[in-house]
Amino acid sequence: MKNSVISAAIMLVAFSASSQVKVQDTTKVEKLEEVFIKSVRVAADSPITHSNLSAKDLEKRNLGQDIPYMLSYMPSVVTTSDAGAGVGYTYFRVRGSDGSRINVTLNGIPFNDAESQGTFFVNLPDFTSSVESLQLQRGVGTSTNGSGAFGASLNLLTDAVQKEAGGSISNSLGSYNTRKHNVKFTTGLLNDHIEIAGRLSNITSDGYIDRASSDLKSYFLQGSYQDRNTLIKAIAFGGREETYQAYYGIDAETLASDRTFNTVGQQFDADGNFEGFYDNEVDNYAQDHYQLLWNQKLNSNWSTNLSLNYTYGRGYFEQYVDDYYYSNVLFSGASQFDFLGAEPVVIGGETVTSTDYLRRRWLDNDFYVVNGNVNYKDENWDISGGLFYSYYDGDHYGEVIYSEFPTGYDYKERYYDGNGVKKEAAIFSKATYKINNQWSAFADLQGRFVNHTTSGLTSDREPLVVDVNYDFFNPKAGVSYKYNDANQLYASYGRANREPRRSDFENGLFTAERLDDIELGWRFASETLKLNTNAFYMFYKDQLILTGAIDDVGAPIRASSGKSYRLGVEIDATLDISEKIRLQPNVAISTNKNKDFFFERDGVLTNLGDTNLAFSPSVVAGNAILYRPMKHFEIGFLSKYVSQQYMGNIDSDASVLDAYFVSDINLVYTLKDVPVVREIVFSGLVNNIFNKEYVNNGYFFTYDDDFSAPGTITTVEGAGFYPQATINFLVGATVKF
Repeated sequence: MKNSVISAAIMLVAFSASSQVKVQDTTKVEKLEEVFIKSVRVAADSPITHSNLSAKDLEKRNLGQDIPYMLSYMPSVVTTSDAGAGVGYTYFRVRGSDGSRINVTLNGIPFNDAESQGTFFVNLPDFTSSVESLQLQRGVGTSTNGSGAFGASLNLLTDAVQKEAGGSISNSLGSYNTRKHNVKFTTGLLNDHIEIAGRLSNITSDGYIDRASSDLKSYFLQGSYQDRNTLIKAIAFGGREETYQAYYGIDAETLASDRTFNTVGQQFDADGNFEGFYDNEVDNYAQDHYQLLWNQKLNSNWSTNLSLNYTYGRGYFEQYVDDYYYSNVLFSGASQFDFLGAEPVVIGGETVTSTDYLRRRWLDNDFYVVNGNVNYKDENWDISGGLFYSYYDGDHYGEVIYSEFPTGYDYKERYYDGNGVKKEAAIFSKATYKINNQWSAFADLQGRFVNHTTSGLTSDREPLVVDVNYDFFNPKAGVSYKYNDANQLYASYGRANREPRRSDFENGLFTAERLDDIELGWRFASETLKLNTNAFYMFYKDQLILTGAIDDVGAPIRASSGKSYRLGVEIDATLDISEKIRLQPNVAISTNKNKDFFFERDGVLTNLGDTNLAFSPSVVAGNAILYRPMKHFEIGFLSKYVSQQYMGNIDSDASVLDAYFVSDINLVYTLKDVPVVREIVFSGLVNNIFNKEYVNNGYFFTYDDDFSAPGTITTVEGAGFYPQATINFLVGATVKF
């Protein structure tokens, strides 16, 4: 499979390079830019539920917060932040699906980590500053590259070629010592063909939560060649992040008394007396992406695209293992000699079986992609086909770099070592046929073939030897009906299959999950009102749901649900009340259920019937009121409401996250006709203007107590919470040359 995919991709390139077909002079660079993501995006009138944001939309609030926070006010989106203020580790959910189930691509290249399937935007700080546009498809969406979309797919297109030379310097600052600095440049088109562009960024923040600091650096460098028919881009981008961890959250009592308290890094003496915090409990990671993108317009009907990618990621999480804290608070055996595979030692006549020590848990991985597509378009047909192949090789290992008592490990000697290799091949073909001026039909067929092998030990020093294959067929189809210039109806069906991730293997889960998604929609457009309404029914088989629990580094733990579903309606609109006032409301109302969910309580397996899916609020609503008192000044009043949700799947009161309603104010003023420079853009963002104390994320766990009362099993429930920042601000200025 690997050789055939690569050979076919090379044939596509050879065909592109050798073609001497005469082309029309009307070919534009903008059209060629769009080919980069044509295979994973859909048109405005397609039967796929989606929303778009442009660079202009993103610029208004781009003051240092991560990409998930740029999506905050889109339909069905819920954002969260470990540090509480949108800088550092941030996440988003769509229709209740977390980031590991949202397919993310950068110029059509998968961004999700191949093994964990997670999306870690902290590794690409300030990437918003290099995004030309993005599209969020909700539901299964169209076929994309990488693991299937089980709630949504997000694809981002990076900066377009600029004809004119220019640059910008951007600086912002705000609450919690948050600062962002970046510089961008472009040479414009040199000799009408070549452009070189780039960006350097630095973002720092202390975080709202104690010690949840971030030091983030990133770069973006692009070289482009274009003529009337060809666009070639060589792109290098990446980031370096050092983030003090805040993944444990706090319990309800601490939330009420000291909501910014961070439990990570606590140190105690042997008698349990608190001594302070370890000052370097950080995640230190670097990730570099190298892409070569080649678009070729063959004639007025045919075009091809080839993408090559290499991603190199490496870094560690440093952790102080305090013997007392791990043994008596976390009830973990990680401080024990036998956990490390070491023999006890005798010191002063006493046998020592546990110790304080310092460890680093490393990831070191390489990710290769080749992707080739061809497109044919005429007045009636728009047909695309393509091949995709990726290869991931990741090492997982841990080092002991200090210990209070000798463990037998030399400095940086590995106490566990494992590896994972994941290979994926995919082939797709999709077509839209315009039947007449009112009707069009859409079909999309994709085959995915995945092999995942693991070897060695996990971070818990357990053997993990896996060699599994998954073959998936993902059909999709839809129809659109244009009643008149103002009204369009659409209906679509899509299927997605998805393989388990590495942590699922560790928990004994090997069964792939399946999603069938039905979408019905109505779009209305007039001079003053644009309205999108859609209903969805997403039915899952063997869905790998969040249990609510987290592991010892804050990663969510999953379980298989059997049968489950999401049923709902989404409405979003843009209403121009006048030339100065615009409203942009959206609301999603849904019911999200496990069917016949079983849970073992007090030692008895019980059918709880239909229960709520974890982290799936029934109402998510947003609104933006945009007011332009003058030509170059805009005031935005932004609001978000998220209803009550459960953090587990057993409808326990202990797992409830309360509903919350927060509002922000966004100010943007553009100063034109400035000497020397082109313009200066001043922007400000006041988050949570009503100073609400709210929580938008947490965790829920249960365990069986069979030791307090011998012979009796009692199920104990517990929860943790991630409080978000109260009122805070960011202000900035961008000077454009």
